[in-house]
Amino acid sequence: MLAAGADEVSAAIATLFGSHAREYQAISTQVAAFHDRFAQTLSAAVGSYVSAEATNAAPLATLEHNVLNALNAPTQALLGRPLIGDGAAGAPGTGQAGGAGGILWGNGGAGGSGAPGQVGGAGGAAGLFGTGGAGGAGGAGAAGGAGGSGGWLLGNGGVGGAGGQSLLGGATGGAGGNAGLFGVGGTGGPGGPGGPGGVGGTGGAGGLGGTLYGAGGHGGAGGPGPIGGVGGHGGVGGAAGLLGVGGHGGAGGHGAEGVAGAAGEDLSPHGTSGGVGGDAGDGGTGGRGGWLAGAGGAGGAGGVGGTGGAGGAGFSRALIVAGDNGGDGGNGGMGGAGGAGGPGGAGGLISLLGGQGAGGAGGTGGAGGVGGDRGAGGPGNQAFNAGAGGAGGHGGDPGAGGAGGTGGAGSITGAQGAIGATPTSGGNGGAGGNGANATTAGTNGANGGPGGHGGLVGNGGAGGNGANGAAGTNASDSGAVGGKGNSGGNGGQGGAGGDGGTLAGNGGAGGTGGRGADGGLGGSGAEGANATTAGERGQDGGKGGNGGVGGTGGNAVAPGANGGHGGNGGNPGFSGAGGLGGLSGDGVTRAAQGATPDFADTGGKGGNGGNGANAVAPGGTGASGGAGGNAGAGGKGGENIIGDGGGGNGGAGGKGGAGTLLGLTVFGDNGGAGVLGDSTDPDGSGGAGGAGGAGGAGGDPTI
Repeated sequence: MLAAGADEVSAAIATLFGSHAREYQAISTQVAAFHDRFAQTLSAAVGSYVSAEATNAAPLATLEHNVLNALNAPTQALLGRPLIGDGAAGAPGTGQAGGAGGILWGNGGAGGSGAPGQVGGAGGAAGLFGTGGAGGAGGAGAAGGAGGSGGWLLGNGGVGGAGGQSLLGGATGGAGGNAGLFGVGGTGGPGGPGGPGGVGGTGGAGGLGGTLYGAGGHGGAGGPGPIGGVGGHGGVGGAAGLLGVGGHGGAGGHGAEGVAGAAGEDLSPHGTSGGVGGDAGDGGTGGRGGWLAGAGGAGGAGGVGGTGGAGGAGFSRALIVAGDNGGDGGNGGMGGAGGAGGPGGAGGLISLLGGQGAGGAGGTGGAGGVGGDRGAGGPGNQAFNAGAGGAGGHGGDPGAGGAGGTGGAGSITGAQGAIGATPTSGGNGGAGGNGANATTAGTNGANGGPGGHGGLVGNGGAGGNGANGAAGTNASDSGAVGGKGNSGGNGGQGGAGGDGGTLAGNGGAGGTGGRGADGGLGGSGAEGANATTAGERGQDGGKGGNGGVGGTGGNAVAPGANGGHGGNGGNPGFSGAGGLGGLSGDGVTRAAQGATPDFADTGGKGGNGGNGANAVAPGGTGASGGAGGNAGAGGKGGENIIGDGGGGNGGAGGKGGAGTLLGLTVFGDNGGAGVLGDSTDPDGSGGAGGAGGAGGAGGDPTI
């Protein structure tokens, strides 16, 4: 038995396959070389063909040009226009009219644009067959050029040129060119934009449709108004000829946005109101249908009213005048009214084959402007107004959306335009300024300023924080008996948060009360006169100041809005330590130390949470009142004597909003728990924590 592949038959088969592989490889190489030679030959043939075509075309082009010149020469000499060919365009800035097209065949040339105060050039007329040239744009304050007429037998009218802008009203767009026997009238040019305080230009009228058959051209769109200005009216649609549909009226121009209110300044802190948005232009009337048969054109849609200007921001006093009030934000401007839709065009004589066109849709009213935000109140300064922080400015109200335009009359009355949207945010109240810290020993800290109220949809501003009281002075050690330490000043009251807006907006948070100051140290007693006389007892230390009351949270007014959180009460100051007793006469025994007051002043009361807004939908839940502020920490225990200063009570939770029919009763959140007294002396006990504030009353069901 031989191994596989080692016998004579296997060797012969392997030799045969190897021979076939070598022959296939050789043939493949020859085929690839043939393909390359074929591609080179084909590429050379293409180049030769292109060269031959170019060589042959040059004489033909020259011949064609010569033949046309020969044909056009007589008519050019007699009538001033060629027999075949397009008319020349007018030069820009000259108001030059476009040249006429060939008598037999050719389009009219476009008119040149006008210089300032110059009407745009008219488009050139076509010949027997062709389209009229477009009218040139008018210069500043001038109307656009009219479109050229279409071919006598077949051809559409040219488009009218755009009206120019002027210092007052925008100029009228050029009329569209008339069609020939068969064709569509040209579209009128758009009116020019209005200048400051002016009105946008009226769109150009559409051209007449073909005398025998063809639709009228569409009217041009009215020009947009300037800032705070009125948009132009749309152009009238062109009438059809014997048979055809009238052109659509042009759309009214859009009203422009109102001028934004100016921001407050140092001498005039209140922001000004935004300007009213411009009214939109009315849509154009649809063109009349064909004399014999044809529907009238649809009226143009009214333009969209301009958006009201945003109110100016109130001036912030935070860095200018200490303790002064911030400026109010300006009100947003009212949106402009949408334009009325144009009436549909009259139908042809045979009403069965075409009636009056549909009326145009009224334009949408412009959106109202956003109310301006307030300025912040200035921080207090002890040199002005007893150091009280300034009140935050009130937020501005948003502008109302503009009225929608009336739909145009027609076979189908146009849809009434929608009322413009009224902003749902903006116009927030300003934050109250922080009170100034007391600078004279033992005096009270100043109150924080109240936050400003939000506009109709704004949030109330946060109240300013109350200031810290000044520490009491230490007693003198001179004399037979040391003096009594002076009490520390009370912390200032936190400012009340501003109310939220009537339509939307949450109440602002109340400010945090200031910290009471530390009491002064008592004086030391005098030394005894001799060895048998004891020294006098040291005097009591001064009382620590009370922590300031936290500010009341702002009330929510809008349905579903939340009342502001009440501010936290301030922490009390530490009582002063009693003075040391005087030494006895022999210098060995010391008299009793003066007492540290056996109570520490309590922390300030937490502010009340703002009331939540009432629910309005049946089964709805009123919004939660704001949480009451936490009371200040209890006073420090006296040395060697058990302290009994209790923490202040937490602020009462806000009243829950009243539910409606089938509504649920909502309870206000509980006030924060008082914090335990903070004693640092190992012999004194901390004051007891204050009780948590009572939960707000549940909302009353309302039928």
